[in-house]
Amino acid sequence: MRIGMALNYSGGFKETVAELADYEKAGLDIVFVAEAYSFDAVSQLGYIAARTERLQIASGILPIYSRTPALLAMTAAGLDYVSDGRFTLGIGASGPQVIEGFHGVPYTAPLGRTREVIEICRKVWRRERLEYAGKHYTLPLEGGTGLGKPLKLINHPVRERIPIVIAAIGPKNVELAAELAEGWEPIFFMPEKAGEVWGPSLAAGRERRDPALGELDVIAQAVLAIGEDAGGVLELGRSMAALYIGGMGAKGRNFYNDLARRYGYEKEAEQIQNLYLEGKKKEAEALVPMDLLERISLVGPEGHIRERLAALREAGVTTLNVTPVAPTHEERVKLIEKIRDMAA
Repeated sequence: MRIGMALNYSGGFKETVAELADYEKAGLDIVFVAEAYSFDAVSQLGYIAARTERLQIASGILPIYSRTPALLAMTAAGLDYVSDGRFTLGIGASGPQVIEGFHGVPYTAPLGRTREVIEICRKVWRRERLEYAGKHYTLPLEGGTGLGKPLKLINHPVRERIPIVIAAIGPKNVELAAELAEGWEPIFFMPEKAGEVWGPSLAAGRERRDPALGELDVIAQAVLAIGEDAGGVLELGRSMAALYIGGMGAKGRNFYNDLARRYGYEKEAEQIQNLYLEGKKKEAEALVPMDLLERISLVGPEGHIRERLAALREAGVTTLNVTPVAPTHEERVKLIEKIRDMAA
């Protein structure tokens, strides 16, 4: 398994990036930079590319609605260039609250748009003249001034196929990822339930997958803490789980709530959402099942961690995207070293 880490810069972005050199030496393979409605991820990824040498860098994720497909392709090619071929384009649909609320763009046809974005990006990277007639994107634009020209990228990209990872948890989105992308990143990955929840979608997508894409990289996120006294770290996961299950979307349009229900936590998912939307966040957090937190984390004694790694391997995971939790930077680096050795 590759070992990845989500960049957490609550203590300061530049300070965190300076510490990445230590993680790189410890065996970290890839770092993911999120983009929600804070600073953009692209400027940060460029900064990281300049401050690292071997470490792969990935957007985790860029929403498909906030940039045109051609700009996504240009951005990916630029980041791949400044990193000497170390960039992975992570994309996703985000959700209507962010896309319509913050970007002012209609949240329509996420599946169809994702497919067309990928096809357009790959045409740009191959330096083909950009002519595309899709349902959602037409290039050059029809109408307008009528002066649009089919252009091709001026620069020669480092690679004509930059890896694409799709963040997806819905059945059709996961099927699309297995068909078209180099990698798939779900959230709250529970290996014991992965086959039941996502197996049919993955199988359907793989049936249409181009062999040239290679095997699908399955990226599982997990909080990481190793030790006999590490159990308390699980409690820290309650707030994030409650935020996603309860607050990331309206009733009937919360993909994470749907996932919790598909995992078998129907009653808890409903109660958490009701409480969270009523503003009772602490009460919602208290209802997050400990069983769920344990199964989506790598927290506990070393023997337990080895068991969880075996379960993740069995479920097809090829990249671990961990969040190391420890009091000091030195201890967090040691956690990366440890999980690197255990996952080898």
